Amino acid sequence: MARIIVNQDKIENKEDVISICPFSAIEEIEGKIEINAACKMCKMCVKKGPKGAFEFEEDEIIAINKDEWRGVTVYVEHNDGDIHPVTYELIGKARELAGKINHPVYCVFVGNKIKDKCSQLLSYGVDEVFVYDYEELDKFRIEPYTAAVENYISNIKPTIMLFGGTTIGRSLAPRLAARFKTGLTADCTILDIQENTDLDQIRPAFGGNIMAHINTPNHRPQFATVRYKIFSAPEKVENPTGKVTLCNIEKDKLKSNINVLETKIKNKIIGIEDAEVVVVISRAFKKAEDIKMAEKLAELLDGQIGGTRPTIEAGWIDPRKQIGLSGRTVKPKLIITCGVSGAVQFVAGMKGSEYIVAINQDENAPIFDVAHLALIGDIYEIIPILIEKIKNIKKESEVAVTLS
Repeated sequence: MARIIVNQDKIENKEDVISICPFSAIEEIEGKIEINAACKMCKMCVKKGPKGAFEFEEDEIIAINKDEWRGVTVYVEHNDGDIHPVTYELIGKARELAGKINHPVYCVFVGNKIKDKCSQLLSYGVDEVFVYDYEELDKFRIEPYTAAVENYISNIKPTIMLFGGTTIGRSLAPRLAARFKTGLTADCTILDIQENTDLDQIRPAFGGNIMAHINTPNHRPQFATVRYKIFSAPEKVENPTGKVTLCNIEKDKLKSNINVLETKIKNKIIGIEDAEVVVVISRAFKKAEDIKMAEKLAELLDGQIGGTRPTIEAGWIDPRKQIGLSGRTVKPKLIITCGVSGAVQFVAGMKGSEYIVAINQDENAPIFDVAHLALIGDIYEIIPILIEKIKNIKKESEVAVTLS
């Protein structure tokens, strides 16, 4: 950890010293010059202050033995053994990363009566599945699940741990990162790896204005969470060779202060993440009533309506339909953006779509950088034309079917 050391005996004019800091981090307390929490470590006081009055000091960094940490691990998220699809997407990325450094791919599977589900994981090319199968792990509760994964990390020492950016993943990963005093990067959009096994974790930051490149060079494991639909699931392997290892843990470590009294199953609906066609509205629509033409377009294509953040804040559509870093990530076969400019945080939530059609009046709109088809013009002119053309195509198809 870095710090600024103040040598009081080197300071003669306190007022001049206080005025050096552009962040008002230097102040006088009981006759002494102190550095407060506003310090940004810019070292302006060291450079411009009286000679020797301020010294920058940094703790010696103890290099970790990276050879002791091996393997890329995916935490298997599930509901009573029903594996969440984000797990398979992470396995695909884990295989890619592990292949570059010649490491194995592991899964850690925690729950009750889950042993028979492991074959699903092995079929995606996982080298080894570590299973914690205990009655005490029947329903997700943060204390026993954390204890189980902590036990796994302590015994196996994987260099990387990947979690889905879900409610459970966002609860579990931070606790584990804190226990191992290491870093955690949330909602990564790009993952790569260096030859020395340092994980390159990239995600938009400061409202999507920059892409932050994060490394954890002196701590292990390296933790990252990734949202559903960011990566693609791999193809299944024909003859899987992976194995299943049953793990043991003291049952007293699986105690919890949480009692699950009742579980209610929500009615399953097709969310925007699972839609094959998405039509995206934006503030290019002049009023809420005008959204009906976008809804008609989506209906004709058997798709769903999505929206940008401003449309959600305006109350035009359900917040669960928001696309982007602060909303949902989608990867449909077809996405049509209507008047969307293409801010980084929005694009990060839909750039994996198979085919992107963008409608915008501004020919220089950033959305066209990722679009497969650019329609330059007014949405009030283009959308009605699309609707009519689709109607005509459908009518022709119906006529052809009737004649046959």
